[in-house]
Amino acid sequence: MMKLTLPAVTFGVRYSLFDLPALPVNGLPMEPPAFNRQGLHSVTKHFAGQAGSLRLSRLRRVSFGTLILLLLILLFLPREGAPAQTPSAAKTLLEKADRCSDALLQSKDKKKLRHKWTECIDAYLEVASRYPQSEEAGWALYKGAKLQENLFGYSGRAQDLDAAIELYRRVTNEHPNHRIADDAQFKIGEITYLEKNDITQAYLEFLKVEKKFPKGDMRPKAQQMVEKLSGMISRKESQKEIKEANAKAHGLTQVQGIRHWSTPNYTRVVIDLERPVQYEQHLLPENKEQKKPRRLYLDLKNAQVPSDIDSAIPIQNGLLQGARAGQYTKDTVRVVLDINNIEGFKVFPLHDPFRIVIDVRGAEVKEKEKEKVKEKEPEPEKEKEVAKEKEEEEKEKGTEGGKEPRKAAKVEPRKPKRGVAKAKEPDKTVTLARQLGLNVKRIVIDPGHGGKDPGCYIEGQIEEKDITLALAQIVEKKVEEKFDIDVILTRDKDVFTPLEKRTAFANMNKADLFISLHVNAHKQPDVHGFETYFLNMATDERAVLVAARENATSEKSISDLQSILNDLMLNTKISESSKLAHEVQRGVLGQVKRKYEEVRDLGVKQAPFYVLIGAEMPAILVETGFMTNPVERKRLKNPKYLETLADGIVAGIERYMKSLSKSSRG
Repeated sequence: MMKLTLPAVTFGVRYSLFDLPALPVNGLPMEPPAFNRQGLHSVTKHFAGQAGSLRLSRLRRVSFGTLILLLLILLFLPREGAPAQTPSAAKTLLEKADRCSDALLQSKDKKKLRHKWTECIDAYLEVASRYPQSEEAGWALYKGAKLQENLFGYSGRAQDLDAAIELYRRVTNEHPNHRIADDAQFKIGEITYLEKNDITQAYLEFLKVEKKFPKGDMRPKAQQMVEKLSGMISRKESQKEIKEANAKAHGLTQVQGIRHWSTPNYTRVVIDLERPVQYEQHLLPENKEQKKPRRLYLDLKNAQVPSDIDSAIPIQNGLLQGARAGQYTKDTVRVVLDINNIEGFKVFPLHDPFRIVIDVRGAEVKEKEKEKVKEKEPEPEKEKEVAKEKEEEEKEKGTEGGKEPRKAAKVEPRKPKRGVAKAKEPDKTVTLARQLGLNVKRIVIDPGHGGKDPGCYIEGQIEEKDITLALAQIVEKKVEEKFDIDVILTRDKDVFTPLEKRTAFANMNKADLFISLHVNAHKQPDVHGFETYFLNMATDERAVLVAARENATSEKSISDLQSILNDLMLNTKISESSKLAHEVQRGVLGQVKRKYEEVRDLGVKQAPFYVLIGAEMPAILVETGFMTNPVERKRLKNPKYLETLADGIVAGIERYMKSLSKSSRG
């Protein structure tokens, strides 16, 4: 029986609760009630048995309020078999288990004995069992799980890992609001990935950290693991799909061609294939004895080079001597790039249709030094150099039926303005906007889609490719007038331009900014708004859908792309692209809201757009509205609305350039 201490509760005037044995009833001593863990039931039964023998006069002495107080006290007596939930008792028991654990982990001999481990684990479990609602219970389960996990390192038994996961799971289920709950969920994912080697299940476990504990401190680490495992799952599935597709297909995969765009400091080579293949890349050092330069080569598995394609392409641009493809073995094609001088390279696949892209870059420092030398040259020499560059560019653009947009071939920069480019001090007559233009000398505007690719459209009414071209031409005019800087369009007429060529075009023209214009679409016509993207892994499902549509590919291909995106983005201007995206988003919203109602801000987002991959300057993709929304469709067909959008884009560019100006001043 538990010893009970209660304050004296007075019955009537003279007698306290503990004086009851001395109170005679009809000449018989009245036994005191049994104050034990049986609680109110036993007390009520005791009084009921003896109530008939109490004289009415004695009962009148008992205060009604006092009886109520007594009953309340008895009501809260702990039930028999359940220890009191006192924090100090739980803490004491947890400390005892901690001492057991410390002694175990500090002793080499004890760690060899399984029963020493189980004793300490049981000590933690006792805390959770006796005080299940206490904060110490959560800690006890977590610490017990860690011991169980450590035991696996000595025993090698799978059941020890399972037991650890079970205890971690109890923490998340029984104590979801405990500060250690997110750590427990992360540990489940960690064990599943590292010890059980179950990538898919581990992905789900790490994902639960984000979903169940969004404010937990383990969320950032869990997000990193989700991204990592997502890539691993995608690569695994892609390899499986490629093998299955090749197994079903008849014969070897055909190499359909090799394309390239090149300047002295940048080259993009694209290998077009009939269907997806597995490939390996290798970099060979220079062989002076055999007089062979450095070589970058790719081995394409289960592939074949047809005899009717040009398998040797001279480049001779300072970076590469050329590219060539040959049948290395009966089922392997080797594509070799002979290297003169490169600083770095990236290799990545794009889908629908499948192609492998190789970006080769020169040393930026050397290029900057060359530019400084050019700036010091006399003006006539510079004019000749520009004319030569223009001639070379026009030769390179003799693709697609020998025709290319007039603006797309435009590489000649405007002549330096006296008092701006050459003056030692800024000309006071030059506006702030024109001075800001010194930080951004050239912008490439990319009107999305074109030619055989209409983008999104309403049959017989409107096509995305026409809207983006009209908007791009308005932006071009406004930027050149306001800032006196060069604007080049990737197309100025209705022609098809591959996505990978658009980025290469911006790099070749040494653009300082790259802005790709598009129109959105959604299966629900009430969805509307304006959003701006920069290159990164997609943060939500709709961003994946938008990227899939603009890339003209599947969601699965986007998932594959995200798996390699971390590596591709090592040299990209992610931070600057984000700043540019936010300024353009803010600029457009500010202009449009002044003149139109129901303008929705969908925010700045990130997604893996093909057209942004490999850009060597801040690059963004602007979704100017939803063609599927009746109101926005009507607006996008109105030239005045396009003028307003253009004003907003220009305002965003100006704000971005102001931020550059502030940074340059320190």
